[in-house]
Amino acid sequence: MSPAVGSVTPEAAVDPRPWAWTLGRVILTMVTALVIAIAIAFLMLPIVALITYQPVHELIRNIGSRVAVDAITISLKTNVIAFVLMISFGTPCAYVLARLRFPGRSLVITLVELPLVMPPAVAGLGLLVAFGTLGLLGHTLSTLGIELAFTQAAVVMAIVFVASPFYLRGAIAAFEAVDQTLIDVAGTLGAGRLRRMLRVAVPLAGGGLGAAAAVAFARGIGEFGATILFAGSLQGRTQTLALAVYGLFDANLNQAVAIGVLLIVVSAAILLTSKMLARSWQTSSKLTSLSLGGHSIFAQR
Repeated sequence: MSPAVGSVTPEAAVDPRPWAWTLGRVILTMVTALVIAIAIAFLMLPIVALITYQPVHELIRNIGSRVAVDAITISLKTNVIAFVLMISFGTPCAYVLARLRFPGRSLVITLVELPLVMPPAVAGLGLLVAFGTLGLLGHTLSTLGIELAFTQAAVVMAIVFVASPFYLRGAIAAFEAVDQTLIDVAGTLGAGRLRRMLRVAVPLAGGGLGAAAAVAFARGIGEFGATILFAGSLQGRTQTLALAVYGLFDANLNQAVAIGVLLIVVSAAILLTSKMLARSWQTSSKLTSLSLGGHSIFAQR
């Protein structure tokens, strides 16, 4: 009996070329793997080249050189000060910008984020003509006996200027992700605005705040353009790790490479730490309750 017109036989319903689909998937997988391998190789090759440029014992010896030790000391000192300033002033600023809606808010956030896209050299030039001896506020500061340009204070200011927008942007996003209902409940239980921020918003936004702080700290460690224009590169005074790499490029390439490797290790450590902290804070925030030890966390103490 012949099949009815328009019907499909079982033989016709089966794909006559299953190998074509299999071959297509294999080719797509191979191309994807090749693209990923090329991307990873391109990103990792310069890092591997720096690490393997000199023997390990020479690398360690160059990291312990006088220039490197001075640069490490100045970088740690200035970045810690800048970090404390960013957290102290940036956290309440980000909280206000995240929770309040007012006319001109978008403009304010745009101005806060402007240094993100500003060339570092322009940032340093702006700081110099604003706070330098002959700058906009330079004469007034000089009259008060304050000299900022080409000092460690200038290094701190340059780091804060270029790195704080990274923290502010991440902190604003972290606070916006906090459930407004929890903050409102804290208010109904008698918590003031400061207590609501410190006891509710900050713990719940801890993961985002930690990640933003880590990114800002890493940006500060690697700051170059604004610092060299506003603070100079004076060994033992204003020369940070990034500036030391540039200064040693012609004088002692081995030491420059050693400091570069140190910066890579520090950056990788900061990145891994931020990921671990973010993961732990995300886990702990899920377990956070509105009471602690049998007492309301909003209660006055």
